[in-house]
Amino acid sequence: MNVPNSNPYSKYKEQSVMAATPGELTLMLYDGCIRFLKLSQLNMASSNLQAAHNNLVKASDIITELMNTLDMNYSISGQLLNLYLFIFGEITHANIQKNPDKLNPIIEIIEELRDAWKKAVQIDRYNRFEGGLSNEG
Repeated sequence: MNVPNSNPYSKYKEQSVMAATPGELTLMLYDGCIRFLKLSQLNMASSNLQAAHNNLVKASDIITELMNTLDMNYSISGQLLNLYLFIFGEITHANIQKNPDKLNPIIEIIEELRDAWKKAVQIDRYNRFEGGLSNEG
C-alpha cells in the first residue's frame, strides 16, 4: 500500500529536484556532499562513528554520481574526474582513520567547486530568463 507523502517539506524537496535543471541538480549534489562531510565531522567529534561512516558513505556516493555524470567530450571533464578521484580517496582515508581534520581541505575544495558552479547556474538562469526577455523587444 502506498502512503501519500504528507510531509510538506519532503514534497517541496521532491518537486524542486524534479523541476531542477542539470546545473541546479549538480549544485544540489555539491551542497549535499558538503552537508554530509560536515555532519560526519560532528559525528566523529561526538564519537558517533557509525553515523560518521554513514555520512561519509553518502558523501562518497555523491562524488561517484558527479564522476558518472561527467561529459568526457569536454577537456575540463578529465580534470574534474581526477579531482573527484582525489576527493573520493581522501574521504575514504578520513573514514578509515576517523580523522575529522582530514575532511577540512576536502570541504574547502568542494565549497570552491560549489561556489563556481553556483555562479554558472546564475549566469545560465539570467541568460534563459532575464537575458531572453530583453531580446523580445
